[in-house]
Amino acid sequence: MKSTSQINPSWAGPIKKLGIGALFVAVAVFIFAQSGSTATGQVQGLPSLADLAERLKPSVVNISSETVVKTPQGGIPGIPGSPGDPWNEFFRRFFEGPGGPGFPGGPRQSPRKRQNLGSGLIVDSKEGLVLTNNHVVEKATKITVTTLDQKQRKATIVGRDPRTDLALLRVEIKKGETLPAVKLGDSDKLRVGDWVMAIGNPFGLALTVTAGIVSAKGRVIGAGPYDDFIQTDASINPGNSGGPLFNLDGEVVGINTAIFSRGGGNIGIGFAIPVNMAKNLMPQLRKGSVVRGFLGVTIQTVNAAMAKALGLKEKRGVLVASVAEDGPAAKAGIKRGDLILSLNGETVNAPRELSKMAARLSPGSKARLKIIRKGKDKTVTLTAGKLPDQNQVAALPSKEKVGQKLGIQGENLTPEVARQLGTRSTQGVVIMSVKPGSPAAKAGLRRGDVIIEANQKTVNNVQNLTKALKDKKNESNLFLIERRGNTHYVVIERIG
Repeated sequence: MKSTSQINPSWAGPIKKLGIGALFVAVAVFIFAQSGSTATGQVQGLPSLADLAERLKPSVVNISSETVVKTPQGGIPGIPGSPGDPWNEFFRRFFEGPGGPGFPGGPRQSPRKRQNLGSGLIVDSKEGLVLTNNHVVEKATKITVTTLDQKQRKATIVGRDPRTDLALLRVEIKKGETLPAVKLGDSDKLRVGDWVMAIGNPFGLALTVTAGIVSAKGRVIGAGPYDDFIQTDASINPGNSGGPLFNLDGEVVGINTAIFSRGGGNIGIGFAIPVNMAKNLMPQLRKGSVVRGFLGVTIQTVNAAMAKALGLKEKRGVLVASVAEDGPAAKAGIKRGDLILSLNGETVNAPRELSKMAARLSPGSKARLKIIRKGKDKTVTLTAGKLPDQNQVAALPSKEKVGQKLGIQGENLTPEVARQLGTRSTQGVVIMSVKPGSPAAKAGLRRGDVIIEANQKTVNNVQNLTKALKDKKNESNLFLIERRGNTHYVVIERIG
């Protein structure tokens, strides 16, 4: 038998000092180094994304949109937002950016242009259609799209969907000209841990490429009723909004939309809209808007305690908390307390699931609901309605129109606002501002008053207020107001 000194005299010293285990470590390191080396001696690593990025960049665009906003200048005594006003901080959020005061007599307004930066992806080469986020172009007075060749092109909005934060643009192209379009993939096939690459315009740095993995799927972040985000650690920052998230096959799997950040920059948590959602909505976006089905119910989760109280062996379905008056569900006989188990044979396990299923219904189509009522199974057929626009309150006038007639700017009273006001009311309409010379001003209404009744009808929100005033146009209107904990009646003459 050969001794270790005979095998390799130069190793004899270290082996005697460190023991035979050191020999195994040295051999293992040598084998690993050899197996990870190429013929040229270079260590193999992750594949380069350079070729993929170079191929995909022409299909990604930078978007710049201009919006005209009004901001308060100076101050007027007694007007919210003015120096020395004790209500200043409380009312500040109602007088900043878009949707400021709705009546003359507020802070002097100075129009200015605000520029938003974002990204987009070309989805139709012949028509010059670009998909992006709604918040990148909403209320824009001018939209400019810049392509890889640095050409700046005017763009117009084809269709928008605020609920999913998607928008479709059409850029100006010459006759016969085509733009390189992306290939849309299948976001349902994505798995947590898959590699993805983002291309966009973060902080105005055009066509920046970042990479990471899919961190999670189906994230709900409170952005809207149809949250179903892909979470990724690929670096996403302001300006990436509307840009594509690619898989390693070069297919778009998501539209980058939001980040979770305490300082405004990337901390490794970004969110993208699944491309399958965009594909489903694209035909409607081409027509200008998205129309969704509507059931007319408010639903809530069934927890373990509730399931036991309902006599269920396990948690299942969703509970109907309220039914909209004259809505599709009400007309079909759905009642509060019903347990909805499925819609058109598709099992319902959570409120968000039913909302998505209902949204996919075509208004006017028939839908079958399997329910449990007082322990008995039942199937109900209803005709789906059309989901009201986000800015509409059923078929009644908007709160802006109500405000103009009364001469106030009002908002629904929330628990937080009620605490700050010190009011005993938990529901109502809080007055944010009063237009000088208006019917409300003549009646003595003030900022901070809470309207809790109108024409002897309870006012829980702006919709109730609108309805209470609808049948009393041009007549005396009786309001019950709470001010600093005390209630009193006020008459407002001839509204409208």
